[in-house]
Amino acid sequence: MHTAAVIQAASVPFDPEASTEKAVRLMAQAASAGATIAVFPEAFIGGYPKGSIFGAPVGLRTQGGRDEYQRYSQGAIKLDGPEISRLSEVARESEIFTVIGVIELLGNTLYCTALLLDPETGVAGAHRKLMPTGSERVIWGFGDGSTLDTMDTPAGRVGSVICWENYMPLLRQAMYAKGVEIYCAPTADDRPTWAATMTHIALEGRTHVLSACQYITKSSYPENHSFDTDLPHGDTVMRGGSMIVAPTGEVLAGPVFDQETILYAEIDSELKTRSHLDFDSVGHYSRPDVFELRVRTDPQTSVTFD
Repeated sequence: MHTAAVIQAASVPFDPEASTEKAVRLMAQAASAGATIAVFPEAFIGGYPKGSIFGAPVGLRTQGGRDEYQRYSQGAIKLDGPEISRLSEVARESEIFTVIGVIELLGNTLYCTALLLDPETGVAGAHRKLMPTGSERVIWGFGDGSTLDTMDTPAGRVGSVICWENYMPLLRQAMYAKGVEIYCAPTADDRPTWAATMTHIALEGRTHVLSACQYITKSSYPENHSFDTDLPHGDTVMRGGSMIVAPTGEVLAGPVFDQETILYAEIDSELKTRSHLDFDSVGHYSRPDVFELRVRTDPQTSVTFD
């Protein structure tokens, strides 16, 4: 048995150093409570700019939008930067495997990335969101199949799928085929309907599901930050809704709304084994004679130098 922690907290938008230090404190708090794995929300470092359009209506770009994008880019981090070194150091000291959403800068493109930090090796994986949703495509690039990372931990084999990627059936099937046992879902979806998706995935994959969303209000953003549309919950930008689900579909913790909190639950690896008696979506309940999925895992680059 291992204890898992799901962190529901506000990031410090556009301030990677402050967000990193907040994450460090929360990692230590979770570890002190006995957790050996912790999951943070999507874009915890760098920020999720909900309600912003970056001056990019169809057919137009505004100078104000470019200024806004410049500030957002300056809040992104590189995988070899000091923020990752700091997080890796604390993961090692606290002996806690950590999944955390970041805005990654690679070249001149931003990616919504979920980092997997191993206490022994540091950055063990960096999954870039394959399919940014809607207007996220204005500010984020697309990941590729080379970052569908899973890895073994003392609590089980961990993988990460970000937000609405969880609505991509083929991506879920690929993760099940990689043997994921602890399915981490950093998200910005704070709707009550999200819980049904997490429960479905737990049952479909016979896997523990750890979903983390921010609880964050407008007061966490800089005073001059632009919210270009009315938010559905007034001054609350994201309401949370984080939760932990067992392979049986039983909700072990959450969903919790409208507060910062850490959710805890015991991870029992034997539950997954028992759940496969009657269902294995990539094994005895699959029909490879009828259906076939091929996954390209080679990095996709625009320029190759021989």
